[in-house]
Amino acid sequence: MEKKKIVILTGAGISAESGIKTFRDADGLWEGHDVMEVASPVGFKKNPALVLDFYNQRRKQLKEVVPNQGHISLVALETQYNVTIITQNVDDLHERAGSSHIIHLHGELTKVRSTLAPYKVYHHTEDITLGDLCEKGGQLRPHIVWFGEQVPMIETAISECVQADILLIIGTSMQVYPAASLIDFVPQHTDIYFIDPKPALPQKSYQNLTVVAENASTGVPKVVQSLLEKMTN
Repeated sequence: MEKKKIVILTGAGISAESGIKTFRDADGLWEGHDVMEVASPVGFKKNPALVLDFYNQRRKQLKEVVPNQGHISLVALETQYNVTIITQNVDDLHERAGSSHIIHLHGELTKVRSTLAPYKVYHHTEDITLGDLCEKGGQLRPHIVWFGEQVPMIETAISECVQADILLIIGTSMQVYPAASLIDFVPQHTDIYFIDPKPALPQKSYQNLTVVAENASTGVPKVVQSLLEKMTN
């Protein structure tokens, strides 16, 4: 029998529990920088050294953290379900936890790409400095989707959502588009679980919605256990 399809949408909240800073602090700054200085094509053109250093620091931080129980619990779903994770996070904690099918909407910290040929993408876990070039002579930059840039994986993500029997939303404000729109592409009958300590979805607006107002490290294991039990009973 064909396995049921689970699509999992994850945001900053799941990785925050591993020690990765969330996208913006309450004051709208990102580690002391205006977001547009370090996460936009304009910022990169204005001060590429600053942007490269910013992401070098984030890459170093990534090496110091490990997946938490939220990441780890999701792996067990693959024993009973066809699982796709769509993440807004640029870290590799889902991969390190052991999940096998992950779509990164906003890019990956562990990859770089050429400014001259954007399709030239390389695995890269060390610092990037000015003068680090691709074989065509283009400066390397973080493989991150910046403000003002297209989200190339959104169509792939949508194609997964339209097949979903179950949708899990974990640790995201559902305020960042186009990622927040993905909930509107799942079929009407889809069971939706929203796991977040401050869930922002109004329950009355979606059928079959279960809200778990907990952090990922405690809420995800509970939902995973429930879903696994449904398949074995």
